[in-house]
Amino acid sequence: MSKKKKVRVELRKNREKPPRENDITRDYNAGDGRADDASSGERVRAKGALSRYRTVVQTDADSGTSMPATDGTACLRGRVLRVHGLASVVETDDGRIFRCAVRRLLKSLATDERSVVTTGDVVWILPTGTGARGEGSGARAASSAPPDSDPSGLAPDAEGVIERVEPRHGVLTRASRRREHVLVANVDQLVIVMSLVEPNLKPHLIDRYLAAAQQGGLNPVLCLNKSDLADAVELQSLIGLYAQLGIPVFLCSARTGFGIERLREQLHGRSTVFSGQSGVGKSSLLNAIQPDLALAVKSVSDVNQKGRHTTTYSQLIKLNFGGWVVDTPGVRQLALWSAQPAEMEGYFPEFRPFVPLCGFPDCTHTHEQSCAVKDAIARRLITSRRYHSYLGLFHGTAEE
Repeated sequence: MSKKKKVRVELRKNREKPPRENDITRDYNAGDGRADDASSGERVRAKGALSRYRTVVQTDADSGTSMPATDGTACLRGRVLRVHGLASVVETDDGRIFRCAVRRLLKSLATDERSVVTTGDVVWILPTGTGARGEGSGARAASSAPPDSDPSGLAPDAEGVIERVEPRHGVLTRASRRREHVLVANVDQLVIVMSLVEPNLKPHLIDRYLAAAQQGGLNPVLCLNKSDLADAVELQSLIGLYAQLGIPVFLCSARTGFGIERLREQLHGRSTVFSGQSGVGKSSLLNAIQPDLALAVKSVSDVNQKGRHTTTYSQLIKLNFGGWVVDTPGVRQLALWSAQPAEMEGYFPEFRPFVPLCGFPDCTHTHEQSCAVKDAIARRLITSRRYHSYLGLFHGTAEE
């Protein structure tokens, strides 16, 4: 049994100002003498609600994390199926479904993430019956919601509180308003869904997804949907480019069923996340792969040929032929999180044979002379389009 210990964890900064009277100057001029005792009521060290640290109990296995220990006899282990507002839908290892709030301590931990819980997380929950005891407004909001407000059709007593989130692996994340937005966690592969038309194919967005997959430890798969509306001959150069990089490429059509069987075999026995722009057909492909899902779909806009946001939250779906898949909302831009410009060359494997040949050890491959990467582009050993994607990532500009 792991030994328990007490550690100090950092919390989010409390924006509350220390209580202090704002009429000291006026009272001093009035001569009541209160200003002489003003300093005695102030503290150099924060105390109580102003403190940014808290003592929690951890086990040896939790070293290096901020997660508190849990009571294994009272808590249940499960996986987050989706996060909808303040409530998270969790399926426990024994197959039960719970609508859960997040423990206030977890929401207060200092982190760069927008939310401490995301779809796919492995969590420990404390069942609470018909109410979440003593966990603040978040728990009350989740427990007070009517049972028919959640599409899973939960029973009124299937409620709980998320007490702990296990360490993640295989994440798809992006930067959103200077914070980290983890779209999904604990998956094996990323299926990058792109449409050939309506909306048009965006190769630069594919390259950004490939970089995000490498950053998050995911195996990328490229799925080109709506192949029935395009000429496959014109796509051979694009398909060959990514095939040479070792990336599986699937030509599919959710309307005709072309390529669906091959894509189904790629999903078998794996945890997969589908991601791409709105309107590319992510939900339509999943409906074709498993017809009983009945996911909502919409057509693209007739005005600007852009997709309409139909899927509003990520949800983890169990496939009846084995495996899991996450259907995510459409994205308009994909900015990498916490990626430094010097790291960008590592996301382009075709650069690697030429990087050691550059004239400078810290060559950025942007403006330097004697750059072997730029020479390879001139000799068409590296495509100019991929190099253009590299420049967009290096300079932090959105090329989608």
